[in-house]
Amino acid sequence: MKKLTLLATAAAFALTAAAAEAKDKVTIQLKWVTQAQFAGYFVAKDKGFYDEVDLDVTIKPGGPDVAPPQVIAGGGADVIIDWMPSALASREKGVPLVNIAQIFKKSGMMLTCRKDSGIKAPADFKGRTLGVWFFGNEYPFLNWMGKLGLSTEGGSDGVTVLKQGFNVDPLLQKQADCVSTMTYNEYWQVIDAGLGADDLIVYKYEDQGVATLEDGLYVLDKSLKDPKFVDKMARFVKASVKGWQYAMNNVNEAADIVLENDATGAQTEKHQRRMMGEIAKLIAGSSKGIGYLEPGDFDRTVNMLLATKSTPVISKKPTGAWTHDVWNKAMGM
Repeated sequence: MKKLTLLATAAAFALTAAAAEAKDKVTIQLKWVTQAQFAGYFVAKDKGFYDEVDLDVTIKPGGPDVAPPQVIAGGGADVIIDWMPSALASREKGVPLVNIAQIFKKSGMMLTCRKDSGIKAPADFKGRTLGVWFFGNEYPFLNWMGKLGLSTEGGSDGVTVLKQGFNVDPLLQKQADCVSTMTYNEYWQVIDAGLGADDLIVYKYEDQGVATLEDGLYVLDKSLKDPKFVDKMARFVKASVKGWQYAMNNVNEAADIVLENDATGAQTEKHQRRMMGEIAKLIAGSSKGIGYLEPGDFDRTVNMLLATKSTPVISKKPTGAWTHDVWNKAMGM
């Protein structure tokens, strides 16, 4: 009897291994660390949505030393999450990224300023020190300053750009009058550090008419020439959209799933649940549903990048930088 039990157990393991082997493997590189910004993917994995479409998905966290375009160019991922300005800049530099789904409809980027700095409107930025993220995140800011006619080289007629780390210390320590924040993350770090909403004034890029597209899914152009890869990505997009829909409808549970996947233990329940609530506001709104790239939004982003005078992001309007083929196939499954 014992021998039969061992044989049955071995057979079960073999079947499990065979099933796992049969699934198509997908590796996605996140733009940043494990947090609710990427909840939809963790939910899709946790709830078995990827299993349902025969995918074995590996989610690779990002960080300050991780550049998603470099990762995919080096073969370290099948698909990456990136902001469109960064993706288009990479495309022009020789990494042919293509947007296959645009998860975020709205931008979460802001400049958060201390009221005691005396800034009351964007016109007051002149002569001030502003904290800015780089590594591809600076492009929307540079476009905005160009639109305002402000040099980013400092001086009384321009702004002094402080290369901001991925924290809000320059604002807290009064090293900068304003710093870059996201509606779902760094703004709340300022609040949690002791400054109240009444102590701050925020300028959302969306409200200023200079928003560009953020978290989209990108693959290499050559990969899309393989029908099997397109099919695999369509299944990935389908399951990921299902994950995002679930996350938006179950904010607290989605945040808890993210926490379970945070190997660093650095995230907190309060912050992740709050973040998930804010992320949900950025995803909704596409005319055909989550992940559909509105061509007008693409054109708006491109036009803004072309209008950046101080540091041109791209030299011409790109062609072939996005496709609806994967999304359409995903929604038709």
